[in-house]
Amino acid sequence: MLKNLVIVESPAKAKTIEGFLGKDYTVASSYGHIRDLDKKNYGIDIENKFKPNYIIPDDKKNVVKELKKLAKQAEKVWLASDEDREGEAISWHLKEALGLKEDKIERIVFHEITKSAIKNAVEHPRKIDDNLVNAQQARRILDRLVGFELSPVLWKKVKPSLSAGRVQSVAVRLIVEREREIEAFKSKSQYRVVAEFEIIDCDGRKCSFKAELPKRFENEKDAKEFLEVCSNSEFKINSVEKKAVKKTPSAPFTTSTLQQEASRKLGYSVSRTMMVAQKLYEAGKISYMRTDSVNLSEDAIANAKSIIGSSFGEKYSQPRKYKTKSAGAQEAHEAIRPTYFENASVKGSKDEQALYELIWKRAIASQMSDADIERTTAKISISKSKEQFVAKGEVIKFDGFLKVYMESTDEENGNGDSSILPPLTEGQIVNYMNITATERFTRPSARYTEASLVKKLEELGIGRPSTYAPTISTIQKRGYVNKIEREGQKREYKVLSVSPDGKLVTETKTEITGADKGKLFPTDIAMLVNDFLVKNFPKIMDFKFTAHVEEELDEIAGGKLNWYEMLSEFYFPFHELVEHTTENSERVSGERILGTDPKTGHQVSVRMAKFGPVAQITDLKNEDAKPVYAALRATQKLTHVTLEEALELFKLPRVVGEFEGKEVVAAIGRFGPYLRHDSKFYSLNKNYDPYTIEIDEAIEVIEAKRQKDIDNTLKTFDEDPEYKVVIGRWRRPYLKAGKKNIPLDKDVDVEKLTFEKVKQMAEEYDPKSKKKK
Repeated sequence: MLKNLVIVESPAKAKTIEGFLGKDYTVASSYGHIRDLDKKNYGIDIENKFKPNYIIPDDKKNVVKELKKLAKQAEKVWLASDEDREGEAISWHLKEALGLKEDKIERIVFHEITKSAIKNAVEHPRKIDDNLVNAQQARRILDRLVGFELSPVLWKKVKPSLSAGRVQSVAVRLIVEREREIEAFKSKSQYRVVAEFEIIDCDGRKCSFKAELPKRFENEKDAKEFLEVCSNSEFKINSVEKKAVKKTPSAPFTTSTLQQEASRKLGYSVSRTMMVAQKLYEAGKISYMRTDSVNLSEDAIANAKSIIGSSFGEKYSQPRKYKTKSAGAQEAHEAIRPTYFENASVKGSKDEQALYELIWKRAIASQMSDADIERTTAKISISKSKEQFVAKGEVIKFDGFLKVYMESTDEENGNGDSSILPPLTEGQIVNYMNITATERFTRPSARYTEASLVKKLEELGIGRPSTYAPTISTIQKRGYVNKIEREGQKREYKVLSVSPDGKLVTETKTEITGADKGKLFPTDIAMLVNDFLVKNFPKIMDFKFTAHVEEELDEIAGGKLNWYEMLSEFYFPFHELVEHTTENSERVSGERILGTDPKTGHQVSVRMAKFGPVAQITDLKNEDAKPVYAALRATQKLTHVTLEEALELFKLPRVVGEFEGKEVVAAIGRFGPYLRHDSKFYSLNKNYDPYTIEIDEAIEVIEAKRQKDIDNTLKTFDEDPEYKVVIGRWRRPYLKAGKKNIPLDKDVDVEKLTFEKVKQMAEEYDPKSKKKK
């Protein structure tokens, strides 16, 4: 008989906790959620106060069976899933699915996986918080209703297999609107003037410094005239102002700020950050990673103070308590921090070490002294002009928290104010070494990165710590958004310069502009779906409404709002709108008529088809004639394709050449570009363009695929070359029998397979069930 059964949601967490509890405790894992809404009838009894109908998925039935067995043997069951709403719901589902009685269970929560935290949780158990469970259920039901009702509308009106979601669609809207803002932006050129001056210091040494003109010139003529004035002018220090400023450390990380900073400093995607943070938490190295609180416990503050004092000195210590700005934040939770501040680094993977170091630095810096900085601003007058140059510099008098950590920003250019100025005095004459006027161009707002999108969602009050990463992953997986590295284009710009001899020189230089790395680009289908939803479901797509729903979920979690009343208020008007839109709205395809095909005289257009954006040639005079289609290239957009570009697409399929006496044909299919040779197909990766690939390159692709097939072939059969055993994508063996691909057991003895046996397997295989009979 078990004395105590502790159930957590992950095996890694179970392993760590087991080390802290004695022999009287058995720790088991539920492997996440064990129940979900049934897909029949939405899994919701709408007329019965939105009562959810939960089922145990097939892949969790064995887990539940094992947990039931252990729970039956145990005197007490401790539900130790995470402390947020999702974790509370997991505990409730365990109680329901395992049939646990109230007097047999205890709910325990902890912000970190340490021996003291686990011991404290066991000493102070509580009951399952129904309000938190209701908030999670309300979110799940609401998202199911929106997704299951909106998606079929998109299938009928836009394109099959599309999906919509309460938060994901709003996130896509942000990206679409930013893209349109960028497309509509008209760049203007201005001339930025920078002078390099020289002085002789008190030791007789030459010192140089730079100063900038605050004014921008709109054209080359005005900039040139100003430089000509400067070439005959005297320059004098008009004023020197020194100002002492303090720089304060940022608060410790929340989920959102960790995702943003890991993106800026480490280049991690949002999902990668959360995956690594989860591992660190489950290994007992950091506190819980899904939080919107910047609060630190008294013990953590005291621990940090001790480490700062011993490592850097008492003058670097300044204990602080931060206040969370978010109204829905739970102050009982803590910010993300190391469990032990004395560990400045940890063992683990490279990713784990890097993220832990970032968390440690941010948390320890938050408890350190302000940095004392002296900022100097010098204004330099021009004898023959009213304009003044301004030189800025700063000196760190006391580094404080900067000794450990400096926060990054999303700005692509630095402010250039961190240089050190030489000693300057009012009235001092300075000589210019060079003055340049460089043509610069105004830029639109930057496209969103994953991190900046998280920041925007948080600012708008959309989503919560547990939803940012799944939302961003979902919109990419479903083809609404692509994360692209786009090469820039060359652009010419002018540089005017004047030297001390008064000679004015004009140069034309080139730069790369428009390069984007890791930015989020909306696809054509995102544009169409967004416009359709904004037009027909403005409330769902409204930022304020989505934020209001989050506030209502917070109220449910706080016991201030009835969850089914909230759902009722939302659902019934929404359902009526869905029915109205299904009946009355027009189908959208984004069709654009581009012109006429000069060869045939037929109409050329582009539109969204079943499998993606296509160009189409249509004979309008013959109703029986079928249109000719060609898929748009990955870099082309429905809204930008020209007639000439569309006509280029119809050059496929094209004969590349001959190999082994048979034609090699390049084309684009449903799954991308490919080659066809001798009735076999060979995929082309991004290094090859089907429009330009040469026969030598095509032969390389064909031979490389053949060699790969040979390397992956485990056994062939002389009786029929169509039968062979090969290694599949996931390194698992399968039987290839003509067009049938039959999965085999991982530990199958390939050598013992006879032709008679594999032939029988092929005959009995049911491809619909994907199982061997």
